[in-house]
Amino acid sequence: MAHDLAGEHPDVARWRTEGGNEAGTITAESLRALMLDCGADDCGFVAVSNPAVADQQAWISALLPNAKTLISFVVRMNRDTVRTSVRSVANEEFHQTYDDVNHVARRAVRKLEAMGFGAVNPAAAFPMEAQAYPAGMRVISHKPIAEAAGLGKMGLHRNVIHPRFGSFILLGTIVIDREIDTPSAPLDYAPCLDCKLCVAACPVEAIGMDGSFNFSACYTHNYREFMGGFVDWVHEVVEAKDADDYDRRVPPGESVSMWQSLSFKPGYKAAYCLSVCPAGSDVLGPYMEDKVEYRKRILDPLLAKPEIVYVLKNSDAEESVPQRLKTKEVKLVDYNIPSDNPFSFLFGLTLTFQRRRARRLDATLALSVSDHGPLHATVRVRNSKLEVDFKAPETSDASLTLDWKTLHAIFRDGLPLADAIAQHGAVFNGNMEKAEAIRNCFPVYRVEA
Repeated sequence: MAHDLAGEHPDVARWRTEGGNEAGTITAESLRALMLDCGADDCGFVAVSNPAVADQQAWISALLPNAKTLISFVVRMNRDTVRTSVRSVANEEFHQTYDDVNHVARRAVRKLEAMGFGAVNPAAAFPMEAQAYPAGMRVISHKPIAEAAGLGKMGLHRNVIHPRFGSFILLGTIVIDREIDTPSAPLDYAPCLDCKLCVAACPVEAIGMDGSFNFSACYTHNYREFMGGFVDWVHEVVEAKDADDYDRRVPPGESVSMWQSLSFKPGYKAAYCLSVCPAGSDVLGPYMEDKVEYRKRILDPLLAKPEIVYVLKNSDAEESVPQRLKTKEVKLVDYNIPSDNPFSFLFGLTLTFQRRRARRLDATLALSVSDHGPLHATVRVRNSKLEVDFKAPETSDASLTLDWKTLHAIFRDGLPLADAIAQHGAVFNGNMEKAEAIRNCFPVYRVEA
């Protein structure tokens, strides 16, 4: 029923009388006080226009169309709880702290809303936009925002190291629709001590001494009970002929561990790189006092822990883990990040490249994917590094013309080049030995039962 001006809805009349709930200004100082009062251990502020977050503009706009400022904050974890070799205890600390981050953000947003601000608090980790898997799941990328907000710098282990709390933090972000007077500045130094303990701690050598990072090694083992490993487990269930065959494929402890991750929250299989990190002013004392004793107390129990290490066939880890860690049992598993087109697949090669297998190799392979354009690309290996360019090279050691399905079979399933030529119509020219050497720099994703 329509109201005339004299008899308008009481809420509307009250709004007209009180002038609405208009937001006032907010300063960095007052916003920091609000965040600390809500439970954050530190915070900083980044303008949405900052070039450091330019690649996140679409995500930020989707969260809050009129976004002006990003509030980055940290909640610290209990150090010895993360360091313990009893990883169920360490995982619970991660999960409890993630909950704390989300609670801090939610409390802060409620206060900001009461002050008349528009504000949104994306989750610290999960849930994400999972229907978009494997691409575009993230709602926001907390790490570069935290760096821009002066809350730390990423170390060799690819985690943000806070100048005081070190690696024992989890990150959160709040998006608001107001500018503040003084955005934060990035740190002018890196807290990382370059001690290489994270390199030593990683059971699958995902972190290189030179700062390189093997994404697929970390993803395959540490995140075994997250997306890709869960999909692999589902495949084992579906492909098993009967209960006995399933038990042969998946030991009881692995089944129960997957159940636990599904029933509670996914468990990291390692995260040892965080456990051993001595950086941060509150953390580094014991390491500086006695580095040998620190290693014995923190690093050695993790390396000595008997456990399954999940690796890919034909990977660096398959070779190195049995040599380096006698207490670990290697299990070959599949790599389940699907690619539905050659563009994403060829980019994905940068995530699965195995540096140890590329030693002393200098070779270039020109690719032409006949049923996509054709799509021209160059795969180049030199100095134990991989480059993928979406263009034809001026010169190459070998060239290969093939369809998308055959490209996928060569680099994902280990199809020999000779079979690709003889059985699938691929056309090859050049140095076969170098072309095969490039192929051998990548793992085989599908393991036969």
